[in-house]
Amino acid sequence: MAMAFKMATTGMWVTDECKNSFMEMKWKKVHRYIVFKIDEKTRLVTVDKVGGPGENYDDLAASLPNDDCRYAVFDFDFVTVDNCRKSKIFFIAWSPTASRIREKILYATSKDGLRRALDGISYELQATDPNEMGFDVIQDRAKKMPLLIMCQANQLFYQSYSFIIIIMMIIIK
Repeated sequence: MAMAFKMATTGMWVTDECKNSFMEMKWKKVHRYIVFKIDEKTRLVTVDKVGGPGENYDDLAASLPNDDCRYAVFDFDFVTVDNCRKSKIFFIAWSPTASRIREKILYATSKDGLRRALDGISYELQATDPNEMGFDVIQDRAKKMPLLIMCQANQLFYQSYSFIIIIMMIIIK
């Protein structure tokens, strides 16, 4: 079996299946979400479940176990205030309160390695309860980013505009 990426902190390996499924979701829009799990015996991060393009966020939330940790990525499509269609990928670290402490530690220490292997994640959520990863949380996070970019662009515009005015004032004198 070919391995894609070794996570140095825990010695876990991310399989090629994880990276390939993520790339299919990111570029081909074949999947709406992917759930990953760690197999402690083989020390591999593997794909646990894949949601088709017709599935939604509620299907992802329902597929997460109540007593086991998991990682998930969700492709969230939305429309900005400027009527532009956008897509952002969320990384969710699911660690329910009913899961074992050893499992929580394993997933917490392996998270960064998996995130590095999955290039293109926009946001990260950590949840121990379904309310912490509700659809409203996803919407709020995704819609704040375009506003932030627009604010930064406006600020840059006004800084440039102010600079031009200062230069023109110096030339006129």
